[in-house]
Amino acid sequence: MTELILDPLEKALGQLESGILESKAEPDNELFRDGVIKRFEYTMDLCWKLIQRFLKHIAQVEDSLIRSKKDLFREGARLGLLENVEAWFGYYEARNITSHTYNEQTARAVYIQAERFLPDAKQLLAALKDATRHPS
Repeated sequence: MTELILDPLEKALGQLESGILESKAEPDNELFRDGVIKRFEYTMDLCWKLIQRFLKHIAQVEDSLIRSKKDLFREGARLGLLENVEAWFGYYEARNITSHTYNEQTARAVYIQAERFLPDAKQLLAALKDATRHPS
């Protein structure tokens, strides 16, 4: 069985959470907001890559079933890793526009998604820990 290394996700979630807390203390500080967006970006990337590894190496889902990120998230939800698959579609869309956060409206929208993402990503981490402790 392939082992999932979850420490990087745990660290990234801590960094995202501390960034969000700092940005709330200074809501007009664009540097804090931009830092949260960057942390959201790499944390989201870690999440989908870990879901992909879990599906392939632990759940042994056929590659042909996962043709897109939406398929990846649907399968992750089917296996109990994600609670709200529609929210994950939104997080992935927000992650894909992070390179356009020079636009104030886009930056605010991505920041809001980052705040919503944090508890769901923590839930994913807990589900991955549980699933790798007790593989089905």
